[in-house]
Amino acid sequence: MFVLELTYTAPLERVEAALADHVEWLQEQYATGRFIAAGRKVPRDGGVILAVGMDRPEVERLVAEDPFSLADVCDYRIVEFQATTTAPELERFREQRPS
Repeated sequence: MFVLELTYTAPLERVEAALADHVEWLQEQYATGRFIAAGRKVPRDGGVILAVGMDRPEVERLVAEDPFSLADVCDYRIVEFQATTTAPELERFREQRPS
């Protein structure tokens, strides 16, 4: 599982100009099952996405295709972790610890 942290690097006006395309991109990722949650940080200086079912190179490729990346309005921080415990509703995303 990955936590993708976006930090805006441009004024909100530029972020807003790319927002519709970014939201469309998010919806495409939800449809494929790659993303399970996303939203704005508080205060609004970026966002967070929870991503599953990919390896790091695939995540890096996907992040590079984000309209926010293409518009150069944010930086991404990619954090990979093993979700060894979850709420019951997220059990299908639970991962095994490496042996």
